[in-house]
Amino acid sequence: MNKSIFKSFASNTIFVIDKKYSKSDYTNIDLSVSNESLNKINVNHPKEMEEFINEFTKMNNAKVAIGGYLEVRNLYKRSKYFNEQANPSNERNIHLGVDIWAKEGTKVLAALDGEIHSFKNNTNHGDYGPSIVLKHQLEESVFYTLYGHLSLDSIKDVKIEQSVKQGDEIAQLGDSSINGDYAPHLHFQIIKDMQNNFGDYPGVCSLNQLSFFKENCPNPMELLGIL
Repeated sequence: MNKSIFKSFASNTIFVIDKKYSKSDYTNIDLSVSNESLNKINVNHPKEMEEFINEFTKMNNAKVAIGGYLEVRNLYKRSKYFNEQANPSNERNIHLGVDIWAKEGTKVLAALDGEIHSFKNNTNHGDYGPSIVLKHQLEESVFYTLYGHLSLDSIKDVKIEQSVKQGDEIAQLGDSSINGDYAPHLHFQIIKDMQNNFGDYPGVCSLNQLSFFKENCPNPMELLGIL
């Protein structure tokens, strides 16, 4: 698949959260290790992170914060799920999707026509919590989109192979008690090859894995066309 194919589909009609937020309501946020303002807060505390993101969004005259593709982050150091103490070089801290920071309960929408591939409640500390994966086809290419950090109700009545249309509400954002212990947000990721994963796919990788995952997980911003 040529990842540039997504650029031709980027338009004002592609949203993955509530359409009440126009694209002018979005602002880009940097949560990487290079953002020194993060040193002033406890990034491991979801309420502090939520306040930080809300203040940043307000200061930028926006309502939604977005960003994170290939960011190197410290957010994952708190969890053994992302770190191998025996081999620090395998630390997973490079973010492979885009995060869209919005309020708990915000509607999550299907990016494109497709069907439910899988879903799961991923309960590791710092993991997705409830997630849904959709399967799509554009021209001759099959690929997948992952929606993570959802509410528990979002996967209550989901059925495999259930058809969805672009813009359909497929879920809602969860709070920190269910979404992996984060401030409310959507993790949105494009995946070419699911590698036999079900309801889950790595959303963070190590430096020594980056070459593969960068190719298998194209930049979602090319599809969304928001910024």
